[in-house]
Amino acid sequence: MKQSVIMTTYNSPEWLEKVLWGYSCQSEQPHEVIVADDGSTPETAALIERVREDTGLNIRHIWQKDDGFRKCRILNKAILCARGDYVVFTDGDCIPRKDFLAVHKDRAEPGHFLSGSYFKLPMSTSEAITRNDIESGRCFDYQWLRANGLKHRRKTLKLRATRRWAPLLNRITPTACNLKGSNASAWREDILKVNGFDERMAWGGLDREFGVRLENAGIKPRHVRFDAVCIHLDHPRGYADPEIVARNKALRLRVAKEGIIETPQGIRQLTEAGYRAE
Repeated sequence: MKQSVIMTTYNSPEWLEKVLWGYSCQSEQPHEVIVADDGSTPETAALIERVREDTGLNIRHIWQKDDGFRKCRILNKAILCARGDYVVFTDGDCIPRKDFLAVHKDRAEPGHFLSGSYFKLPMSTSEAITRNDIESGRCFDYQWLRANGLKHRRKTLKLRATRRWAPLLNRITPTACNLKGSNASAWREDILKVNGFDERMAWGGLDREFGVRLENAGIKPRHVRFDAVCIHLDHPRGYADPEIVARNKALRLRVAKEGIIETPQGIRQLTEAGYRAE
């Protein structure tokens, strides 16, 4: 298996650098890391080049012109460019624990996709995390997070679950196993089967709709909620629009009701329009 990590980003080089540090010290190194960039300024490209040289990580930068929120399109472009047979999806604000990719690899199985979660941090804690904190793993320790600005939280099992207990917790959790683009993985051939992400969708549930189509195609979901661990760095969400979220939800519900497998506006339409993998 060759894992292609696809992470999305937009004008957040400081957070992206921390995430790339996380992938540079994985116990299971990726075949490649594809930064799917929805129109960032040249500062992001410069950051990627610097991290590539510093870490030796195989980073590929797939960029498109800034023309509004087009996350689904840049994801589809990245999928087309992916050279691995297994794709791990995440975001440029989610730092992975050292065993993150090893878990996705170990739990991968034909006929399934994996879906995890993240542990959300406040801004003060996000800013406090250094490269050494990531490489040592201490930024995943609840007590260290508490000492660096995290307020007391009850739901900390995602950080504290051991290898022994994580599989059981994944099985008994009442949380629905909906695909979450910040922490998910699937076989590339299955992604192509459903024609990738629906480019009609802006922010709000686009990843979940993608997961519904995978299930409609017979690909079963599997939790990695308690063993594929990542921490989410804080940021504003100026792109959130309740009307768009409601429209996306209506589309997702129709896709589920009608058993739709393939989006009419996805990867195949992108290639028909002339896009070629880099």
